[in-house]
Amino acid sequence: MAESASYQLLAELEHAFDHIIEDVERLVEAWSAARLPAWAFAAQCADVDWLRQALLDVWYQDGQDGRATSSHVGIVAADESTLKAVNELNNAKARFARTAAQIRQQAPGLIPEIKAVLPFRHPQLHTHLMGTGLARLHLKQCWRSVPLAEAPLSRVRLAWYSSGRSITRLTVADAEKRLLALDNEAPHIRIQLQRLAGIPSSEPLAQVQRQAPLMRANLFYREPLADGRSRRAMNVSMPLFVPCPDQCLPDHNMPSPQPPGERQRARRSDERLEDEAFLPSIRVFRYRSS
Repeated sequence: MAESASYQLLAELEHAFDHIIEDVERLVEAWSAARLPAWAFAAQCADVDWLRQALLDVWYQDGQDGRATSSHVGIVAADESTLKAVNELNNAKARFARTAAQIRQQAPGLIPEIKAVLPFRHPQLHTHLMGTGLARLHLKQCWRSVPLAEAPLSRVRLAWYSSGRSITRLTVADAEKRLLALDNEAPHIRIQLQRLAGIPSSEPLAQVQRQAPLMRANLFYREPLADGRSRRAMNVSMPLFVPCPDQCLPDHNMPSPQPPGERQRARRSDERLEDEAFLPSIRVFRYRSS
């Protein structure tokens, strides 16, 4: 890709980032002016400073897993102006995500520059980097949307979800390529390559990635929606904004401070994968024979 086109994309991303920061400030100001209540799961005080910090948390912590994102669970009562500001912020985040995806596809070499340069555009953000253990920009935390309830709620029930996993279907050739990308001279890798060579090349395999525990919110609407739904479940890592015409938060529970350490959900009787990893170095399992 031509250098001029690459830096045009970078300029577009910078512009989108500016909009995110500006929209966060407008959202915080709208909520503060409305003088509506909020509740924070892991903070002593759900005030304007807490909300601003949660919405502006776009950093990797030192040593943070690149696949993980920080969590700021809470419930925020919102009036019409606050709800409008949430939608505007989410639109800005969506534009940022689209431009970042273009850059990752067309000019991936710019990604390190993006993470280093964007914070300097906003001095009030960059000061967070000074002696606080914050390292560089976390792109996913920039574009993740702010959760929003479509209508007033009667109650919210929060619970840890720690049994999540993503499953990617692989061919034998895919699995071999992933193993060869490791140290193929290591004895344990050679054993797995031999094991892989012993199955049919047409056999499908599954690569399993355990997901970090997350908070899930079950929303119960005061009145059924137009489509008839009376409840909704969503994952919440950011403050949940709720329309509150009576200026009161919906009833909510207090989940345990820490996620459970063991799998809580019963294993499904129709589990399709074998219990033990076939290629443990790349978390690949075989499907059970039917």
